[in-house]
Amino acid sequence: MAYWLFKSEPTSYSFADLVAEPDQTTGWDGVRNYQARNFLRDQVAVGDGVLVYHSNADPPGIAGIAEVVRPGHPDPTAFDPDDSHFDPKSDPANPTWFQVAIKAVRAIDPPLGLPALHAVPELAGMEVLRKGSRLSIQPVSPAHWKIVMKLAKGAKRR
Repeated sequence: MAYWLFKSEPTSYSFADLVAEPDQTTGWDGVRNYQARNFLRDQVAVGDGVLVYHSNADPPGIAGIAEVVRPGHPDPTAFDPDDSHFDPKSDPANPTWFQVAIKAVRAIDPPLGLPALHAVPELAGMEVLRKGSRLSIQPVSPAHWKIVMKLAKGAKRR
């Protein structure tokens, strides 16, 4: 089992949107970075834990916990000319872009904001806390996952 942090802007797709989905499950589509795509295609696996992180929020932070329920598969938005993530160069026979499906486990309320995460010395080295870190899919070490889970227990349950 591995652990990941998936970033999303809450105005585009929030953890609350995931919770509102049928079966609280969605395909994590629209990733258009090759390194993040490689994680989705080659490493993210069913059963892996996911921290859903709201970027461009006030403050940015971890808003929920999810689990991967379907492994990497072609991202259908790449083939849909009416979708904002359409990529005319992506070929269904040899897809460029991939997604996984995730299911909500629980919200973290209030979210674990970036300033609070920076204040925890044991989280030093966590990719999301590195200056200039912009990757939308990031590995999370088991040690960092465990610390975030302890912090999340302190957040009230929705």
